[in-house]
Amino acid sequence: MDEAVKAQVISILEDVNDLTIATVREDGWPQATTVSFVNDGLKIYFGTAADAQKAQNIAANNKVSLTVNRSYDSWGEIEGISASGAASLVVDEQEKQKIGNLIFAKFPQLAEYFPAETSTEDLAFFRIDLSIISLLDYRKGFGHCDLISV
Repeated sequence: MDEAVKAQVISILEDVNDLTIATVREDGWPQATTVSFVNDGLKIYFGTAADAQKAQNIAANNKVSLTVNRSYDSWGEIEGISASGAASLVVDEQEKQKIGNLIFAKFPQLAEYFPAETSTEDLAFFRIDLSIISLLDYRKGFGHCDLISV
């Protein structure tokens, strides 16, 4: 991947708080859900209730798609990504600690809602390893999109 393109994708991930993730339900229907997220380069992390529908969906089929878009006032400013990848439950304690640090750095207000001593037993953290990214950049022309394999 071109370094300038990679930097643009990472910049979008770092500047945006929420993404829409699409998972596959057990009945075969897609399910789209908005989640807050953090990233470490191109690796995307999010947390959810361990028994949430999206967690169950990922356990059965780890293929996901997602969108992340910067805010815009006109179509000529649209910039975002649409991507696909594999989601996996994070079980490594060091990686969980890294995710926690990233979350509290991006969302410091979380401490108000989720004190550090609160149990995380009912939480599940997921990592999304991207495989295909469509980089939307309408600043380069209406509908401009670069397809990138990761």
